[in-house]
Amino acid sequence: MACVLVIDDDPTIRQVVALVLGDEGHEVIEASDGTNAFRQIALRAPDVILLDMKMPGMDGWEFSRLYRQRHGSPAPIIVFTAARDAARRSQDVGADGYLSKPFDIDVLVERIEAALEQRARSLGRHGDASR
Repeated sequence: MACVLVIDDDPTIRQVVALVLGDEGHEVIEASDGTNAFRQIALRAPDVILLDMKMPGMDGWEFSRLYRQRHGSPAPIIVFTAARDAARRSQDVGADGYLSKPFDIDVLVERIEAALEQRARSLGRHGDASR
C-alpha cells in the first residue's frame, strides 16, 4: 500500500480523491495547504504528492520549493490544477506530472500509479512501489 498526500484547499476534492485512491488500496493523507502538508509529512512520509497550486497560506509553488529543500529523496509531485496552463505550471515547479481539474478518475489513478512506478525505479525497487 502506498501513501498519497493530497494537498488541496477544497475539502470536496480531497474527499473524492481519498475515496478513489482508497478504493485502489492506497493510504491517503489530506492537507488543506502547504503548511498543513508539512505537519502531515512529519508524521508519515508520502510516496507521491498530489499538489494544488493556488491555495491560501502556503501555496503550491512555495510548498514544492521548500519540500525539495528539506527532503533529500522527495516523493514525486503531481500538480493538480484548474489552470489552463497545467503543463507549464508543473514545469515551473519541477513536478513529475500534472492533472487538470476537472479530472477523470481513471486518469487520476493512472497518474498516481505512474508516479509510484517512477519512485520505485528511482529507489531501486522493481515491481513494488509500496513501502
